Amino acid sequence: MYAFDIERPTTIADAVAALKSDEAQPLSGGQTLIPTLKSRLAAPSKLVSLSSISEMVGLSDEGGVLRIGGATKHDTVAKEAGGSHPGLAGLAGKIGDPAVRHRGTIGGSIANNDPAACYPAAALAHGATIVTDRREIAADDFFTGMFDTALEEGEIVTAVKFPRPEASNYQKFEQPASRFAMVGVFVAKFADGVRVAVTGASEDGVFRWTEGEEALSANFSPDALDGLSVSAEGMITDLHGSADYRAHLVKVMTKRAVAAAR
Repeated sequence: MYAFDIERPTTIADAVAALKSDEAQPLSGGQTLIPTLKSRLAAPSKLVSLSSISEMVGLSDEGGVLRIGGATKHDTVAKEAGGSHPGLAGLAGKIGDPAVRHRGTIGGSIANNDPAACYPAAALAHGATIVTDRREIAADDFFTGMFDTALEEGEIVTAVKFPRPEASNYQKFEQPASRFAMVGVFVAKFADGVRVAVTGASEDGVFRWTEGEEALSANFSPDALDGLSVSAEGMITDLHGSADYRAHLVKVMTKRAVAAAR
């Protein structure tokens, strides 16, 4: 890695101020950034660590909405979200391995928006609200493409707010070496309908399967998806699987998620 300075602010205001300097970059869990630095694919002059900002850590209930601080670790979500959001807790408990879950953060994952990351699917399926130091952004407006979001320069994800679904579940077909999702599907059932979000499959990143949502909103059963198919257009093809294979997996994983939803 190249040499760099590091700051550890203890408040969001101090972090925002530190990020105003040239070439400063936020550091959350570091699960993507540190390997990038080691590969010399990035060379910021300063890293601003968010791990010491207490107001960005932890879970709280706000009128039936689960608020998770942006610097909250995956392991914490897995252990503490199960009472109100079992689908979300299950997702967090399957991210990477124990080392990743004890370092990676929900805010870092959502801000990075890796096309195979799990949390973007959870946020989109819940219709979550992403809270930053400047504003609140609906999940439907936040994820704009592969590794791309609505975040502006220096903007920090301080929390994510998840409304409580009636039932939910996440199913992931893992790439066994990385444990990223070749295809991951989060299904969330609400009183006004069902949301289905897919990660790992599309060249454009996380997306909603609207045809599946319509069928499941009318009949929340795996059988409701019989007869539907997912187009392979725009799906990822790589050494792990073809576009057609990933398209097929979207339906398979959605059926499994519906069957396991609680």
